[in-house]
Amino acid sequence: MSIQKFRHFTFEKALNFKLDFRSLHNIKTHTMKLPPLFDKDNTLINVVIETPRGSRNKYVYDPEHDFFQLKKILPFGTVFPFDFGFIPWTLGEDGQPLDILLLMDDPSFPGCVVKCRCLGVIMAEQTEKRKKFRNDRIIAVPAESLTYADTHTIGDLSKNVLREFIHFFEYYNSMEGKKFKFLRLNDARVAMSLIRKHMIKET
Repeated sequence: MSIQKFRHFTFEKALNFKLDFRSLHNIKTHTMKLPPLFDKDNTLINVVIETPRGSRNKYVYDPEHDFFQLKKILPFGTVFPFDFGFIPWTLGEDGQPLDILLLMDDPSFPGCVVKCRCLGVIMAEQTEKRKKFRNDRIIAVPAESLTYADTHTIGDLSKNVLREFIHFFEYYNSMEGKKFKFLRLNDARVAMSLIRKHMIKET
């Protein structure tokens, strides 16, 4: 087929193409199916990323409408120092899934599911509208990580890195009129026990 005939053919096709936008309403939508909490051996957990490292934008997953939504924008010069997400099929004292910060080789993206191993947990108390409740942060690394292949406990992280994490949460919460009070650090065993304590039934 010559170029002229090909162009004529595609142009004719375009002229005859009609899109009925009303038909779009008949397309079936599928809600996001959350991954199981644990792997088959119950040693690794699945994590859903909401906000990637280096982002000023804070994203959150809206389970009611099944999309990721921009919640807030951090001040200029402030970014998330880690990938931040939630642990599916858990429910913390704040009424939300347990938070988790993930040390990635490279930033991921909202909605990415990552299989991880826990390193430990930042035990913390949060004050919001004069109400105090626990709001701990699990720390984990991807099971497939190369950079953190030899990182197995929270003790393998430098004290400076941990201090930066804690400072970030203190600053982040203060911007919303909340208070983040660091209590202590605990190991992977405590982190996994905390996850199991806050498990809810998978559907």
